[in-house]
Amino acid sequence: MKHVERHDPATRRWAAEAIQAVEADANRSCDTHLHVFPLPPHWGVDLYLKDESVHPTGSLKHRLARSLFLYGLANGWIGPTTTIIESSSGSTAVSEAYFARLLGLPFIAVIPASTSPEKREIIEFHGGKCHLVEDPGTIYEESRRLARETGGHYMDQFTYAERATDWRGNNNIAESIFHQMALERHPEPSWIVVSAGTGGTSATIGRYIRYRRHLTRLCVADPEGSAFYPSWVAREEQMGAGSRIEGIGRPRVEPSFMPAVIDRMTQVPDALSIAAMRWIKEVTRLDVGGSTGTNVAAAVQIIKEMRAAGERGSVVTLICDGGERYRDTYGDDQWLTRQGLDIAPHLDDLRGFLSPS
Repeated sequence: MKHVERHDPATRRWAAEAIQAVEADANRSCDTHLHVFPLPPHWGVDLYLKDESVHPTGSLKHRLARSLFLYGLANGWIGPTTTIIESSSGSTAVSEAYFARLLGLPFIAVIPASTSPEKREIIEFHGGKCHLVEDPGTIYEESRRLARETGGHYMDQFTYAERATDWRGNNNIAESIFHQMALERHPEPSWIVVSAGTGGTSATIGRYIRYRRHLTRLCVADPEGSAFYPSWVAREEQMGAGSRIEGIGRPRVEPSFMPAVIDRMTQVPDALSIAAMRWIKEVTRLDVGGSTGTNVAAAVQIIKEMRAAGERGSVVTLICDGGERYRDTYGDDQWLTRQGLDIAPHLDDLRGFLSPS
């Protein structure tokens, strides 16, 4: 009889302590707020914004980063000296840098050179290093190369986002939404509207809806230039140019994108996304990012259709991150002019949406 052992008690103890530290972070945070968007009550349609910007790292990606670290630790991929590598458009890297520092691990973010300076500064604030690439399509292979050279672990959010989170519950974002909606006048949402970066959030919500036998429909809002929308419409993979709305949209269909759980996709022009971002602040005083504008623009279209059909119900969408990360881009009129984006007509339409009727 032969046998080989690779059990390292010290590494196992470290992993156990690391998992406890990551879970303690979740335990310290109460659930994120569910804001009521002010619509006329007589419409019979209610809109809610789940505010994921209040996580410790300021975005929806805090949930994903926590799940990815627990997944890597439980799989034995992350040890006490592992360098963590991630390809990201910014927000996931911010959150992973936070968790890497929590565990005392080095972190390298492979991000497009176009990523906002504010996001780069936050990554570095949390102890991470930024590795910039000019072509966003090269971030995957560059991340793998760095992982090989450092002997590190490439987290690969675009592959593992849909499987690292327990879609059946365990206080995931879908379970949280339905729990928080329980006492509202339309407790089961007619629609949940989200956007896609990895596709992990839409996969989690879509699976949970089916698993819990809800009648809620799932809409994915996608920015122009992304590959998700044309691929979903054509039922086969299409390539895109990429997205100007940071954090969502991809030039390719990512492995974590699950098209079969999606009931509707809406392609939102960039100018409308940014107009909606600014309109939300006008109406609610909530300072949100561009991807939230994408979500709300798609939600507004659904509400218009519900009203036209005489349908009552609720719509829930997400505040993905805060607007403070985009002062030099979406918040800057000169930047919009350089990008050829005219948001004025869209702002007029959105303001008219709430006009007395």
